[in-house]
Amino acid sequence: MHIMSDRLSQLTTIGETSKFPSEIKIFLIETCSVLSGSERRKFMGRVVKLLGKGGQGRAERELGWDRKTIRKGTKELESGFDCIDNFSGRGRKRAEDHLTDLLQDIKDTVDPVSQADPAFRTTRLYTPLTAEEVRNRLIQDKNYKDSELPEVRTVQTKLNELNYHRDKVKKSRPQKKSKRQMPYLIMSVK
Repeated sequence: MHIMSDRLSQLTTIGETSKFPSEIKIFLIETCSVLSGSERRKFMGRVVKLLGKGGQGRAERELGWDRKTIRKGTKELESGFDCIDNFSGRGRKRAEDHLTDLLQDIKDTVDPVSQADPAFRTTRLYTPLTAEEVRNRLIQDKNYKDSELPEVRTVQTKLNELNYHRDKVKKSRPQKKSKRQMPYLIMSVK
């Protein structure tokens, strides 16, 4: 920590127009790459504050840091509150976010032909329909356009999430008769 404070104190002595010495530049870039999240942003904010006027521009130009990130780090330093990153809010949205009735329409399509486990050993529902067939029925019966519906693999995933599994609908079968003689029959033969 002592080495870091010595090196950071050297930043205040560097003039506004002169470039960073290569040793300090490497140190700042490596330190920044090791840190993550709010600690990284706060570090960037501290460095920029030490640089003084024009520090944001210099850090952007010479160190390759983003100004928005620097500003966010400076605000975190001044306020004392860390900004929470919303990584889970990024990325592609689920199909049901785009098509709000999709899951209900899949249920309406598959329920009439599905059946529970005849032995009642599981809560699974069995359906003879393939995901491709379900997709085609959604287009025909529910008036979806081919371009707006998700692909077959996604429909299969939705069927699995709704606890529908592809299998022929089984009728309940009585237990097979045993070929082994019953003990009472053996005694009566004697």
